[in-house]
Amino acid sequence: MNALKRFFKDTIIYGIAAVLPRVINFLLVRVHTDALPTNNYAENTNFYIWAALFSVLLTFGMETAFFRFYKSEEKKDTLISTAFISVFFLALLFVFTTYLFSNFFTTIFDFSNNPLQLKLLITILTIDTLAVIPFAYLRASNKPIKYTVIKLINVGIIVSINLLFLKFIPEFKNSGKEIPTLLNTIFNSTEIVNFIFIANTIGSAISLILLIPYLLKFKWRFSTALFKKMISYSWPIAIAGIAYVINENLDKILIGKMIDKNTMGIYAACYKLAIFMNLYIMAFRLGAEPFFFNHSNHKNAKEIYARILNYFIIVGSLVFLGIVVFIDFLKQLFINQQYWDAIIIVPIVLLANLFLGVYHNLAIWYKLTDKTRYAMLFSIIGAIITIIVNITLIPVIGFIASAWATLLAYGAMMVLSYFIGKKHYPVPYNLKKSGSYLIASIIISLLSFSFFRENYLVSIIFVTIFGMLIFWNEKKEILAILKR
Repeated sequence: MNALKRFFKDTIIYGIAAVLPRVINFLLVRVHTDALPTNNYAENTNFYIWAALFSVLLTFGMETAFFRFYKSEEKKDTLISTAFISVFFLALLFVFTTYLFSNFFTTIFDFSNNPLQLKLLITILTIDTLAVIPFAYLRASNKPIKYTVIKLINVGIIVSINLLFLKFIPEFKNSGKEIPTLLNTIFNSTEIVNFIFIANTIGSAISLILLIPYLLKFKWRFSTALFKKMISYSWPIAIAGIAYVINENLDKILIGKMIDKNTMGIYAACYKLAIFMNLYIMAFRLGAEPFFFNHSNHKNAKEIYARILNYFIIVGSLVFLGIVVFIDFLKQLFINQQYWDAIIIVPIVLLANLFLGVYHNLAIWYKLTDKTRYAMLFSIIGAIITIIVNITLIPVIGFIASAWATLLAYGAMMVLSYFIGKKHYPVPYNLKKSGSYLIASIIISLLSFSFFRENYLVSIIFVTIFGMLIFWNEKKEILAILKR
């Protein structure tokens, strides 16, 4: 129970670091959709699709490899410096290559109408890559508060710049009020969508500066032998990461190509409502990954992992149900009306991401047994499903095909990981109990979305009944954790 309490404590603190900044960033979706036409929002989406892909390539799974070897390696300095130097040279190679072939990459990335975006993309990716290992060190060494503070400073800078240039200055100009000459010059000389990326660049740079003291405290040594072990462990994770980016983002690219940019922008904006599930999953992973590795040698480790999955599904089902029953209220708060046409995808994408979260929880078996090639296999299968379903069905049923493709891909990955994991690292998961919560939330959500849209009294009743059912079944464990 003490181990579980430590896990929940770390997850809550990391949740603040991951969830609060991203919730604040999510609130900017309304600012973005108010300030940008749908085709410009598609441009914003396109930028971060490429950022996600190259982020995986540049870190190359080193973050997970770092956690894998942090406990077993006695010379922490060597581990940290080897990991950092590895990603540093990858970042250096990336900068050199993209600047050398800038015309090629400008065309490939679809930045021809806005070349500044390439420079901003290179800068953001380079800075964020250099910050990966220092942030991983803070997590592995149980410094969640320092980690959280830096993340909050980052998001504070990003939000401030976004609000200044996308909301306040345009409002001042429209009302005829004067603004400082310098700000006016910057605003008039820059495409408005670029301020989103400029804010990200400045926020990332400040974060890296704050992390430098943690890098300077170590003796710098590069171990070729350790690097070989880490790269052997990490490369399948990197391939899995690339496949994950395909699963998450190919739909938006194909919608833009096969339908149009406006539909891509509408779809991407509504997809953002799934962020509440993504935030929950991210908070869980930030706390879970180091916890799972650090407790792998405990005699009751598998039982703890099984209980954690049950708690994950309980909370995830509540998040899923809560968003679906209040979907029409949420869309009015966070998304401009011109983007509402794609709101039907949200329940499907939410469930898909819940499946992905379960998959990440199950993934502990291949990480602890060093069978990371299975991560690559599962993600490639998911990517193949994504590609086939999107290309086949987008011309037939439109953008909703992409939501179903995401659900099928993540569902397949979850099922495959469970059954193959049983052979290599059997964990006593209580599928009957956890599955009943998941199925109940799906049925109630389907009823609410199909027959009780915008009936918030019924929505509250649904959520209350589901919450009471959970508490009745889990009250002994919940009370035990709270007491300790």
